[in-house]
Amino acid sequence: MKTYNIALIPGDGIGPEVIREGVKVANAAAAAEGFRLDYTHFPYGAEYYLKTGVVMPEGGFEELRQYDAIYFGAAGDPRVQPGVIEQQLLLAMRTELDQYINLRPARIWPGVESPVKGAERFDVQIVRENTEGFYVRTGAAFAAGAGENRLQAEISRGMYTCSIDADTSITNGDAYGLNVGLITYKGSERIARFAFETARRRGIGKVSCVTKRNAVPQMYSVWEDAFDAVRTDYPEIETEKINVDAAAMWLVKKPEAFGVILAPNLFGDILSDLAAGICGSLGFGASGNINPGGVSMFEPIHGSAPKYAGQNIANPVAAILAGALMLDQLGEHAAARRIETAVEQAMQAGDFRTHDMGGSDKTDDVGDAICARIV
Repeated sequence: MKTYNIALIPGDGIGPEVIREGVKVANAAAAAEGFRLDYTHFPYGAEYYLKTGVVMPEGGFEELRQYDAIYFGAAGDPRVQPGVIEQQLLLAMRTELDQYINLRPARIWPGVESPVKGAERFDVQIVRENTEGFYVRTGAAFAAGAGENRLQAEISRGMYTCSIDADTSITNGDAYGLNVGLITYKGSERIARFAFETARRRGIGKVSCVTKRNAVPQMYSVWEDAFDAVRTDYPEIETEKINVDAAAMWLVKKPEAFGVILAPNLFGDILSDLAAGICGSLGFGASGNINPGGVSMFEPIHGSAPKYAGQNIANPVAAILAGALMLDQLGEHAAARRIETAVEQAMQAGDFRTHDMGGSDKTDDVGDAICARIV
């Protein structure tokens, strides 16, 4: 029997609960299609950090590269300073494993009422650049009156190494923070091509390039230049360039006007949460962090929600749909479609309503209901 080796990182907060149901449903789809998923559990997250003092042991990324995919729950815990787990685990996986594509589908599911009027036909593919922009994890905070300060950093990716050595100061002695944003032409080009290939493969007629060149021309001129070069190879697809603030407005005002949304890292992060809100809940937002030539990681976008941890009330649909994205990326397209169809049928029939949907069904009730429809 064909077997895929999956690195399982449940993580923090509600992560273990929702990933448990994702595994349950993914296994059911695999059994129906005649293959197997073999999981290796990794304890990385807040508990591991608090016990060991490190987020991941030395050689951790090299070990993860040996797997066919990574299935991830959530990062973040109030016992740990914000940013430690998120940057050293979640963002580090994306960058160290060169998962430069962040694919976040968003659609209105049956039985879910959108808070946005007229959003019934909302169905978009958000393609977010995942390793550049303002998430390159390079910057510093300086105390008031510190005088001359130096920011030194080296940003290394598979495509490039960028060294930064800058003297900085605020003349009035105020405290300040400095963060580096980096956009490369090659990074922009490859994510733009993925966006157009997604549109072509799915029969979507429009790609919207989100930008902010008018305010930050130094970065977003490079982003737009790459987009302009790539779109000439896809003459059948309509294109537009739209500032991020206008994109946010039109997502609310006329969400059905979008097909594929191509966005830089920070903008894509924000707009994908807005899109999930249009869809009724972050509990439906799945995400694939994809390296087409390496190992990819799949997760729900809702975060760790620590106040709901351990209560068995979190909505696991996003984690279940992330499992479908994982199977699709592994080439098991039929199994992925089985999961998506089962979710759609279960929601159409009203098989469950979780806390975020105004109901009282439990996390494991959702997994059981969707598994029952895997045929």
